[in-house]
Amino acid sequence: MFGFRSNGSKNSNDGALLKLSQVVKTYQGLAGDVVALKGIDLQIQAGEFVAVTGKSGSGKTTLINMITGLDRPTSGEIWVAGAAVHQLRPEKAARWRGQTVGVVFQTFELIPTLSVLHNVTLPMDFANRYSLRQQRQRALDLLEQVEIAEHAHKLPSEVSGGQQQRVAIARAMANDPPILAADEPTGSLDSATSEAVIDLFEELVKQGKTVVLVTHDQDIARRATRTIVLADGQIAADNGQAGKSQEVSRHA
Repeated sequence: MFGFRSNGSKNSNDGALLKLSQVVKTYQGLAGDVVALKGIDLQIQAGEFVAVTGKSGSGKTTLINMITGLDRPTSGEIWVAGAAVHQLRPEKAARWRGQTVGVVFQTFELIPTLSVLHNVTLPMDFANRYSLRQQRQRALDLLEQVEIAEHAHKLPSEVSGGQQQRVAIARAMANDPPILAADEPTGSLDSATSEAVIDLFEELVKQGKTVVLVTHDQDIARRATRTIVLADGQIAADNGQAGKSQEVSRHA
């Protein structure tokens, strides 16, 4: 069992930990404007394991970037753990994200010149949390929990892809955020390693975390407790918290 500790954070916005209201995202392209998200309304409760699926170009990554504050909406509101993310400037968004949302990428995004251990302590140092001794001990505890502590002093290039993703998950949990957002975290992993990574996410949910996972893999999506399907920048289907599938009407 992985003993991840939850801080139990939850906002008072209709009881939802995450709430998106009429979120629109438009990008300027050479051929004209491209509308990636078209009026998204979405609420996610604390402790949910949500899979976001859809075809390439449906808006999955854009949605996760909205939730994590990596990008800002053209219009609409995004509330996460009580914070108005749509109003955060980039520098404030980075600090907010470091404490509130752990982000896991498909390509791991570990710093190649730092050891596995220092990759995990870095977010704590950036957020000015814990003493140096506490940072080191917490990083070692997290690496133990994702079963990779024996590689703590190696460089990322010296461990496998699956092990690097475990490091990335430990790093995402460094500041004990209530939310973990993962964008195709198993996309570059083999099936057995992918299963192990999803096992980690399931354990995080058991420990009280909220997980939002973007995936094109339907087998992985079925492991989540809720599945949201995007199509053409809109929510095409959402089986909700009760597990009963419902179609959502689309608007141009």
